[in-house]
Amino acid sequence: MIAFLTGRLAFKSPTHLTLDVQGVGYEVHIPLSTYYALPNLGEATALNIHTHLREDAIQLFGFLSQSEKESFLLLTSVSGIGPKLALSVLSSLSITDLVHAIRTEDVEKLSTVPGIGKKSAGRMALELKDKVDKIHGAHPRATAAEASDADGPYEDALSALVNLGYRAQDAKDALKRVMKAATGSLALKELIREGLKELARG
Repeated sequence: MIAFLTGRLAFKSPTHLTLDVQGVGYEVHIPLSTYYALPNLGEATALNIHTHLREDAIQLFGFLSQSEKESFLLLTSVSGIGPKLALSVLSSLSITDLVHAIRTEDVEKLSTVPGIGKKSAGRMALELKDKVDKIHGAHPRATAAEASDADGPYEDALSALVNLGYRAQDAKDALKRVMKAATGSLALKELIREGLKELARG
């Protein structure tokens, strides 16, 4: 089983990428959160990989952060949720939002994901409520007030920057500068982009 790949980014799109590993191109399916944090084409990147075996194919699913991979595996353990639907969840909700929605059984929030109806959302909350604490970096149980909207994008952006090779402290400092300078809340994509600009300035 392939669990990790490091190589040169040869192609990227919002749904998949091609990673050139010593001349071999691996097609890897990804969530939007990973896509937004990818480097430029031709640059090196590393992905946590889940190898999905089907009767007619072998598919690779890649994630910049370990918490994304762990969330993906938990989601696919739910009856009726396959790899593609799990990617849709991770593309729509940050890890923090997902964990909080499951813990609080927020069916409305979970059913905002394309392809997830209220019945699937309810099943997801029921089956994963006692398992989400296993996700790497997941917060201890918190109140709704503590689980603010800013937490999710910040943590996911930090994880993405660290997985791109930046030191955790440098990434934290860069993101703090970005958030301090922002006039309002920033989406994950904007936070990562501005964080990379700060890191490039040194």
